[in-house]
Parts: sequence; C-alpha cells; structure tokens
Amino acid sequence: MGRLLELPEEGVESKTFVFLDEGHTLGNALRYVISQYPKVTMCGYTLEHPAESKMLLRIQTKGGNAYELLKQGLEDLAKICDHTIETFDKAYEKYESKQTNLESTL
Repeated sequence: MGRLLELPEEGVESKTFVFLDEGHTLGNALRYVISQYPKVTMCGYTLEHPAESKMLLRIQTKGGNAYELLKQGLEDLAKICDHTIETFDKAYEKYESKQTNLESTL
C-alpha cells in the first residue's frame, strides 16, 4: 500500500489527498507552500484522530489542477528544505572554524 491516497471526487480542480504516517510537520509546511500559488483558492489539512497516523490535505483551485499543484508543492518544499540544510551546514562550519581558531589562540 502506498503512503499517498486520494479520496474519490469529481474533477481535478478540488481534491483531498490522504498521507499515511504523516502529521502536522508535513501538513502545515505543505499547506503554507501550496496556499501561496495564484490558482489556489483554499488549501488546508487536518488530522482526523490522534490515534490514526494519517493527514488529509485538501486543495481547491480556480482553474488549476490539484494533482499538479500538489506535485509542485512537494517539489518546492523539498527545495526549501535543501536550502535550509545548506544554510545550516555553512553556518555550522563557520562556527566550528571560529571555535578552532579560538582554541588555537589560547
């Protein structure tokens, strides 16, 4: 069984996707990214019950394709995460370099 399901609905402009084994971390970040797109009229997520490990994400559009917007949202979120990791790594290397220089002067 896959980790992404789709609730049966008509059309491609409004869809609800079910992410298995996901929660607020992915839901809130993905909701924010997708909500910024011009064709999106509403994007929200919910966790049905704390005992269930699934997150429902609904995308409603004005003339857009919910599948394509979900794909774009996941790709953009991955880019944001990559940038965050790179920025952190550079800052950590700079910090470590300063610590090494400080220790060598003592």
